[in-house]
Amino acid sequence: MSGDGAPTRVASPTDGDPDSYESRDVVVVGGGVAGLSAAVFTARQGLDTLVVDSGESILRRNAHVENVPGFPLGVNARQLLDLCGEQAENAGADRLDARVTQLATVADSGDDATDDPRFVVHTDGGDRIRTRFAVAATKNEVGYLDGVDGVGILDRGKSYVDTDERGRTGVDGLYAAGRLAEKPHQAAVCAGHGAEVGVTILEAADRGFYHDWVAPDGYFTDRDRPVPPGCEEIDDDERREREAASREAMRERFAAPHPDPQETHPSVEE
Repeated sequence: MSGDGAPTRVASPTDGDPDSYESRDVVVVGGGVAGLSAAVFTARQGLDTLVVDSGESILRRNAHVENVPGFPLGVNARQLLDLCGEQAENAGADRLDARVTQLATVADSGDDATDDPRFVVHTDGGDRIRTRFAVAATKNEVGYLDGVDGVGILDRGKSYVDTDERGRTGVDGLYAAGRLAEKPHQAAVCAGHGAEVGVTILEAADRGFYHDWVAPDGYFTDRDRPVPPGCEEIDDDERREREAASREAMRERFAAPHPDPQETHPSVEE
């Protein structure tokens, strides 16, 4: 991603060595709003999360996004993706600039199977990344799922992954989020579904009921209640400090027009 405030993408975790691999808790395939939203929730709760992104989110083709909550006059689509990426990074997720070429179960990958990682993710850079959970969030691209037994691919003119409402596929540990899971072609809907998939993974990882809520000091403890998992209480000084930092960040991010050029459909490009 480019532009002021955009997150730095991590280098290839295997340095191009096809015989080495890295282990993660969660690998998200696709860096659009659905994938990045899922990554925010899994990373904030401490799951080691990697987003593998080829930089081709269809949202980049949008001239101006005008139906996303929080932006009453709309927002530059590329700026929105930068902000989502920065939020995922701040939550603790890493990003790898690559295209996933194959997702295989450990038993079918040629690696020695272990009890923990379920999948091996292969990229066009020669990376091999083991992961407990995988999220497919690549709009209608499904070729990298070929050969994964139990994944239902739906052909409705475009390809989708058959899931339940919370993004679960027929393969334990494999999820689909956003448009790929047949959600409406709307950024706000896909972002919300990505968040739901992230919370579903947290439940599968035995993280308990997850609030993800920053509460004012004493909200729980003054009622003799423990602070729930994923929550924290902050005092007034901390609240003011966080608010000031967020306001300054938004001023900086929107101080100038986004530098990336407007993209369009490939069929109409010169």
